[in-house]
Amino acid sequence: MTARVLVVDDILSNVKLLEAKLTAEYFEVVTAYNGLEALAKIEEHELDIVLLDVMMPGMDGFEVCRRIKQSPKTAHLPVVMVTALDQPADRVAGLESGADDFLTKPVDDAALFARVRSLVRLKMMTDELRMRETTGQSMGLIDPAQTLVEAAPTGRILIIEDRPESVAWFAGALQPHNEVSAVDSFEEALVRVRGGDYDLIVVSLGLRGFDGLRLCSQLRSLPEGRNVPILVLVSDGDRRKLTQALEMGVNDYLTRPVDKNELVARVRTQLRKKRYSDRLRYNVQLSLEMAITDQLTGLHNRRYMGRHLDTLIANAEKSGKPVAFLILDIDYFKSVNDTHGHDIGDEVLREFASRIAANVRGIDLACRYGGEEFVVVMPDTDMEFASAVAERLRRNVEATPFAISREPRKLNITISIGIAGSEHRGDTAEALLHRADQALYRAKRDGRNRVVAAAA
Repeated sequence: MTARVLVVDDILSNVKLLEAKLTAEYFEVVTAYNGLEALAKIEEHELDIVLLDVMMPGMDGFEVCRRIKQSPKTAHLPVVMVTALDQPADRVAGLESGADDFLTKPVDDAALFARVRSLVRLKMMTDELRMRETTGQSMGLIDPAQTLVEAAPTGRILIIEDRPESVAWFAGALQPHNEVSAVDSFEEALVRVRGGDYDLIVVSLGLRGFDGLRLCSQLRSLPEGRNVPILVLVSDGDRRKLTQALEMGVNDYLTRPVDKNELVARVRTQLRKKRYSDRLRYNVQLSLEMAITDQLTGLHNRRYMGRHLDTLIANAEKSGKPVAFLILDIDYFKSVNDTHGHDIGDEVLREFASRIAANVRGIDLACRYGGEEFVVVMPDTDMEFASAVAERLRRNVEATPFAISREPRKLNITISIGIAGSEHRGDTAEALLHRADQALYRAKRDGRNRVVAAAA
């Protein structure tokens, strides 16, 4: 994995040493020697991670980190503080300023590179979601997700540990602001994650009954655990397990003995990131749904119908089962808009869409084709059954007036329907649409308020 790394330190020899080590691992390195220069380089370059010293003249690393994390443009840029400061209070201060990790010199090279790769991988996943969200925003489909600003997020936390005294200590540190539960077996952990909507999983790598690393691997393979952050507990000095865990894709770690304030700070960081990632995924899903959905009626739109119809025709060709296609048009809809206004016209369209949805099967696809025209695609359906459904819907519309929000409070509406079926070998979606459209034209020509089937 390659990445562009910004190394920030006011001591030239430190910068050059770290630059040489990172370059040997095929990272691209950018350097800065003070806080202001670092912020300028961040504006200038597309970076993947920042390795930041704390003790610098002018602006210290804590302030640099705070500024990075406060900007919506750079809040998602991982920051690792690499410093000679070694007190728990220093680590907590770094994490509270927004740093993703706080490493004390001398740092083991393998552990450092594993951490860099881990954070870059996580950033790449977030970047992909952010890019898709930006596309949705540019199409006017969604509003942007808030950045990583939630001050004190809370969540459901699962602790996987087989030492009761350790579980009690963690629960005491994280409650009452979080909902904490615990398990002590491999099988129960998998069951809980499959069935629970957790925001964070804490895994001890010192478990006596089973391999914690193997459990992390299994959790990552579960659909329910793929996007849940994992924080592992490792013994101080156990670099092998830590490196393996980071390479495996865990999000963060704590070394024993654990400082309570550091635990709270790291948990808060992971919960904040989880909230933001969840919002991004929701926005991406929403933009996908809105891209294929008519916003007025909630039915699928013409774009989706075209793609879906192509697939159904191809499947029907292989299976020999027919596909029926209905085009439905509201009679004299222009007069509704002209007489009562477009807002009342929209009410009629929404009500008509609801009646269509209520009169077709779950396997049928109902879409707004454009204006007052709607379509229903009916797989595994012959013309006789499709005609019966169409006639039932026509009678329903004719018999029950449409309620509207202004006088006269109700409107009498009728519809015309054209039907075609894929009953010819080598039929195409275009041919099916054309035949149904011709049938609709005949229904309009012959007096409206009727169902007409295309000639075989």
